[in-house]
Amino acid sequence: MTENPAKAVLEEMLASIHERREKLARHVHHREEPLPQDFAEQAVELENSETMLALEQELTEKEKETAQALARIENGTYGVCTKCGEEISAGRLQALPAAGLCIDCADLES
Repeated sequence: MTENPAKAVLEEMLASIHERREKLARHVHHREEPLPQDFAEQAVELENSETMLALEQELTEKEKETAQALARIENGTYGVCTKCGEEISAGRLQALPAAGLCIDCADLES
């Protein structure tokens, strides 16, 4: 049985996501210094923290999508739309290796 070439890409994506999440977690959740005394500086710090938390949430979603794509490779359903069962185009999978929806179903979702 030949290995799906997307598997290596997805595994690399997952490793990169884990690395970025670790860096964000260190920055956001392990803050060592107190907030600055100046209110304007505090506002900037808190806004940066909110941005970092949003990035962390985005990475969590990408991690989930990537893990699901790897599971679809393992169970033989990679490249098949999880909603309608039609084949996902090769171009879409090349651009978005973790895609679980064909372009038509993805358009309906958005």
